[in-house]
Amino acid sequence: MNQAELDALISPISNESRVLYMLGLRPGADKTTGVSAPLNYRNLLALLNSKATTFALGRQINQLLKELADAGLIICQQESISDRSLNGESLLLPLLVPSSQGYQQLHLQWQAMTADWMPDEALFSELATLVGLLDKNYQQQDVGEFVAYWLSRPEINLTLFQWTQKFVLHLKNRRQAYGQKQQVGHQVVTSTAGITADDNARKLVEKYHAKPKR
Repeated sequence: MNQAELDALISPISNESRVLYMLGLRPGADKTTGVSAPLNYRNLLALLNSKATTFALGRQINQLLKELADAGLIICQQESISDRSLNGESLLLPLLVPSSQGYQQLHLQWQAMTADWMPDEALFSELATLVGLLDKNYQQQDVGEFVAYWLSRPEINLTLFQWTQKFVLHLKNRRQAYGQKQQVGHQVVTSTAGITADDNARKLVEKYHAKPKR
């Protein structure tokens, strides 16, 4: 366990969440990419219950996962973890992978959202790659909307790492839902050079578009 993980684990989270991370997620995660093994709710419930049956439902696992996500220990493909089953899906453990960028200090600075907040550019780029955000470009309006939302919640204090992480997931979630004209896989992205649809899909479109009408 590295220092960044330790700092996050001693933050105000439940002991059950710590057990879930240390014994349920971390051992099977890829040490190079930080991607966890597919979640197995049955195995995780058995791990957490030990001698007494305290957890019985998948959504109880999700509550612990949400604690870990809020502490910056895991990243889910969705912006937030809901009651939807994540059984069989993989998560990202961003602190597991050693970083040459020296992000440790970003875990030590807790603050509420401020009007002049901006994401850490190096961290944004790295997290965007890890979660599969295809278009890494964003506008000041994107930042403004994010800031405006969290300014109305002054009781929320997060580290600089976590704020950037939330912004990355906010952009991915938003682009999966609406807003742009070009779709690549399950995401919608700004139509710019370097972001193209799958070649096979394009060829199929061209083939049937060119087919003469009968």
